[in-house]
Amino acid sequence: MSQVLKSWNALGGRQRMVVVGATLAMVLAVLGLSRLASAPNFALLYAGLENEAAGEVVKALEARGIAYDVRGGAIFVPDSDRDALRLTLASEGLPANNGQGYELLDTLSGFGTTSQMFDAAYWRAKEGELARTIVSNPQIASARVHIANSSANPFQRDITPSASISVTTTGGVLSVQQARALKFLVASAVPGMTPEAVAVIDGKGGLIGAEDENGGGITAEDKAAQLRDRVQRLMEARVGTGNAVVEVSVDQVTDSELIRERSFDPESRVVISTDTEELTDRAENTGGGDVTVASNLPDGAAGGPESSSSQKAETRERINYEVSETTREIKRQPGAIRRLTVAVLVNGSYETGADGTQTFVPLPEEELSALRELVASAVGFEEARGDRITLRSLPFDRPEGLGTGPAEPGLFAGAIDTMRLIQMGVLAIVALILGLFVLRPILSRGEAAVAGALPAPEEEVGAALDGEIDPVDALGDLPVMGDGPDFGGMGMVDFDAPAEEDPVDRLRGLIEERKSETVEILRSWLEDDRENAA
Repeated sequence: MSQVLKSWNALGGRQRMVVVGATLAMVLAVLGLSRLASAPNFALLYAGLENEAAGEVVKALEARGIAYDVRGGAIFVPDSDRDALRLTLASEGLPANNGQGYELLDTLSGFGTTSQMFDAAYWRAKEGELARTIVSNPQIASARVHIANSSANPFQRDITPSASISVTTTGGVLSVQQARALKFLVASAVPGMTPEAVAVIDGKGGLIGAEDENGGGITAEDKAAQLRDRVQRLMEARVGTGNAVVEVSVDQVTDSELIRERSFDPESRVVISTDTEELTDRAENTGGGDVTVASNLPDGAAGGPESSSSQKAETRERINYEVSETTREIKRQPGAIRRLTVAVLVNGSYETGADGTQTFVPLPEEELSALRELVASAVGFEEARGDRITLRSLPFDRPEGLGTGPAEPGLFAGAIDTMRLIQMGVLAIVALILGLFVLRPILSRGEAAVAGALPAPEEEVGAALDGEIDPVDALGDLPVMGDGPDFGGMGMVDFDAPAEEDPVDRLRGLIEERKSETVEILRSWLEDDRENAA
């Protein structure tokens, strides 16, 4: 302790300030290390919540006494409690979505509510319910639904309602399939609405699922990506991750065509009705008493009455036939696959020879044939359409061991937070730098100053002050007492003799020359007096 005090006393004012500042920095660094080591790992609980919903979640955490941290609108909790908190808060309806649903209708009373007010509240409620359903998808953070319905105007007819959906995803851009699902969801909830009348807008990707200039829905790139993912999963399941490369090219139909066809088959007749009509006509004529030329003949034969008869029968039959007719209407939309081409590159194995060299061994032909059949089934191969599959086993040009198998987890994988470890390392380095390059040189400099003030062992004993005044050396030419008979052999000082130098002035000169040694002598005297007094 005395050595530390001596070193401290030997430092100047500026050096003392540097030592105090460095010491405080080291203490703060050690406190930071201890805090980081003892603080729990925080994980993300919720992010992107609105202010009201985030405040309710924070209140629930404070009521449970759980430590939390808010960072830029995101709420972090201890990693060990995150999953349990999500389930517990979900059971309590947290975080609540600000978009209200059908509960808006509960606030409407029968008095003072017009039909327009009820219609507006009803569509607001439907928009809120649809937004809640969309947000239930874990990939969607927030959603808003807007429905344009003209039912309030009775003079407008034949107007199809439309809607728009604005979503914010938690990760990447919303896919085309997800956008189509949202369109059908909203269209099914609104009477008279079609999926084509719904627009889906992503905050990151813009308008999603819109038809391109040719009128197609899913683009060729999207279809190729879907097929590539299917084949990639099949290949990696057999040859391992990174040992297969799949490329798919899709040639789509970009023309729209409408074909109407009507054909008749004269050989195919069907009787649909039969109409038969029978007519019979019979007539008889008998002569009367009228005077005619015949009655004036001489024989008188014609004088009697004459008679005649006639009969007519007619049959009519009408049969109606229906000729077989076929009517076909074919509508071809853009997006159909015209031709499909699949290329698969598969890595083989390596055999080590006796001399240590490695030789590439491709996959056997039987295995390649089996893989080719799997690829054909996965992509919907049609030979009549002109599809083609190319499967080859060739060596990959990459570093040894890359992609030969799944990565092995490390010894401390998942046990230590990387960012926390980096922070602790930085604080430890700062503490070491302060200790080794700031405090140690300053303290060493103070010790050297103290050591320089003390006499070296090789110096003569008489050249340094030891706390005892030597009469001869200290006073020099001062007259000394002689051997007088009155003082037991000691002489008296002759005060009448003229002195060459004042002893007091000489003592002052010695003190000015050796200030540090004089201070140490006085300090030793004081310590001796304190010990004697004790």
